[in-house]
Order: sequence, then structure tokens, then C-alpha cells
Amino acid sequence: MDDKRRLILDQALALVDERGLAAMSMRAVAERVGLTSMALYPYVGGKDALLDGLVDLLHLELGTAVGDDLADIDWRRRLRALGRAVRALAHAHPSAFPLLLNRSAAGASASWLTAALRGILHDAGVGDGEVPRLARMICAFLLGYTTGEVTGGLPLVEPVACPGDAEFDADLEDLLGLVERAVHAPEPH
Repeated sequence: MDDKRRLILDQALALVDERGLAAMSMRAVAERVGLTSMALYPYVGGKDALLDGLVDLLHLELGTAVGDDLADIDWRRRLRALGRAVRALAHAHPSAFPLLLNRSAAGASASWLTAALRGILHDAGVGDGEVPRLARMICAFLLGYTTGEVTGGLPLVEPVACPGDAEFDADLEDLLGLVERAVHAPEPH
């Protein structure tokens, strides 16, 4: 990613973190980087492209948080680490994080989450025909749960059997069980 583009996206993300997504405009971002609004266009395009850039930046941050040296780690530990990294990213950027759920992935790194999930499922021994479906299901859970958590959109059920971290960890264990059942399920005819 070009240094100037990265600076602009970093400042746009900081602006969203500080003041919320509604406060992000080309003018507000331009002021943060000392440019005019028009000077942003060669680097980030219009506002829609800027939002796509934020999606790309969030995926890059997620990939950095999870790390590259996961190939030798058991798929179960990798799935747990990925889930916790998604949740940490949501809490680090609660105003921007819903973009991952609400906007199509645009940049080169935007397919990182899907690729990571597919790799985990492949390494777990899930059949090729089931990998896309399970990857979508796990991605929907991770993004949906964490978006609901940071936006207050998750319904509270009383009494809460497993609040906060414990509930999320229990849900990750349920996902592990789902993957294990998919590995051991007979192939459909």
C-alpha cells in the first residue's frame, strides 16, 4: 500500500475511532492530513472508495494481529486465535468494525479472513465441497457476533450464563465442534 494512501486511511480510521463513522467525510480526513479534499482523490478516490479502503485496512490489521507463522499450529488453536483476533479488532475499532459486515471486501487484503478460514478448515480435514459453506457460516458468526457486541445489537438474555469472554469462548468451542462433526460426517451422495 502506498505510504500516502496508508497515512490517509490511518487518519480516516483514527477519525472514525474518535468521532464515529458519521463524522467521516472527505473534508474531515483531508484536514487531518493537511490536504484539501480534492487532493485526497488520487490516493483514495471518493468517499465510497475511502470506506472500501477502511475495510481493506481493517483486514490488514486483522492479518497482522493473527500473524503469519500459524502453519505449524493445530487448526483448533488457529481458529480460536482468529476468533479472538476478530473480537479484539471489533473492540479496538467499534465504529469502523461494522464496515466488515456491511460493505463488500474491496482491496487485495480483504479476502484475508475468508482465506484464513478456508485454510483452517482444509487443515482440519473438511471436505472441499463443505469448506465454502462452513467458512461463510463461521465468518458470519465472527463478524455478526462481534458487530452486535460492540454496537449493542446483541440481545441480552437473562440470566447470562456465560457473560463476555466466557460466552464468546464457549461459542468458539461450539464452532470447533461443528467443524469436527463436518470432518466426520459421511460424504453426501
